Amino acid sequence: MALFSVSSLYSSPSPRLQLHRQHFFFLSQPITPSPSPTTASSATDSTFTPTSSSNSTHKVVVTRERGKNSKLITALAKHEINCLELPLIEHQRGADFDRLPSALSDNAFDWVVITSPEAGSVFLEAWRAAGMPRVRIGVVGSGTASIFKEALQSSNQSLDVAFTPSKATGKVLATELPKIGNKTTILYPASAKASNEIEEGLSSRGFEVTRMNTYTTVNYRQVPVQHVDQMVLKQALAAPVVTVASPSSIRAWKNLIADSDWSNSIACIGETTAAMATRLGFRNVYHPTQPGLEGWVESILEALGSYDELLR
Repeated sequence: MALFSVSSLYSSPSPRLQLHRQHFFFLSQPITPSPSPTTASSATDSTFTPTSSSNSTHKVVVTRERGKNSKLITALAKHEINCLELPLIEHQRGADFDRLPSALSDNAFDWVVITSPEAGSVFLEAWRAAGMPRVRIGVVGSGTASIFKEALQSSNQSLDVAFTPSKATGKVLATELPKIGNKTTILYPASAKASNEIEEGLSSRGFEVTRMNTYTTVNYRQVPVQHVDQMVLKQALAAPVVTVASPSSIRAWKNLIADSDWSNSIACIGETTAAMATRLGFRNVYHPTQPGLEGWVESILEALGSYDELLR
């Protein structure tokens, strides 16, 4: 039995999973990592410790915020793929976070639009603080929808994940989100660094959008490369594939390798991050059509397969 359901009235059919890549490959020499633990400095002068699933050569670098890489690491371990954890970002509360509970308790929005797992987690914290009011939610894709599974089991039907677009992008969500009545009101809790694409798209259709910047992303892109543990950096540079789950992460990685000739593969969680990787000049970019863990793993496997082909 499914843990939750998405109302079919507002759902659009999803296309069959497809992967996208470009075929310009360059190799860097593999480096055997040191068995001893290492650390790297963050932009705030604190330290974080990259970790790995074993002491064998790493094939994949995972770069999400510490504590949020375990699902991907576990999924790749099933394929006997060893990972190096190198967090490039962390999330912090945004300027509007403290106002979100009162916005939920004092207003009845037709839709709450959630476009990332982190936005969903932050929203749920405020929603509980507001007394779990009845809300109808539109999510950008299945990965974001999964954040609500546990909450749906205990929400007494006050939480309704009622819409996912036919393609998991903000642009398509803004185009397909159904109108409710003559005047549809939207609450859009978002990252302070998110673009205006969604609210502009919804506003152009006559929706009344309230955006609240409830969290922000802090990355390590300002860390001078000489301040990063050089053994960790060598391990990361030697890995055939680096995974990224946000535009902030790929920008951080770009800054970190600015003085190197690294040109292996980037496996992005979805199209938006892949577009940023391409704009930044990366040439071996892989991503699934639909963001989510399953498609992401398939993209990583394809990138590794192409790398292995070149070694034969």
